[in-house]
Amino acid sequence: MSTAERAAELLRALAHPVRLQIVEQLSSHDHRCVHELVDQLGVAQPAVSQHLQVLRAAHLVIGTRVGKEVRYRLSDHHVAHIVLDSLAHADEGERTVS
Repeated sequence: MSTAERAAELLRALAHPVRLQIVEQLSSHDHRCVHELVDQLGVAQPAVSQHLQVLRAAHLVIGTRVGKEVRYRLSDHHVAHIVLDSLAHADEGERTVS
């Protein structure tokens, strides 16, 4: 698989508003458990878990079991930059159009 194809896979894994919000949350905290993401995002637990599964499959998020909980963190800082820059760009575009 070429670098461009791997990058496209990464972007496909991020291509959902909830997944972008999860990455945004993880970028501002060392780690988050599912229940913390549910509380912060206002999204049902099964949906958060499914989105985390997509992010884990794409190797964007790492889960570590601590007792009964799994704590999630970003696999590296590049993921946060991609998402935060995308959100900032979208926000700037919204202000420009208005």
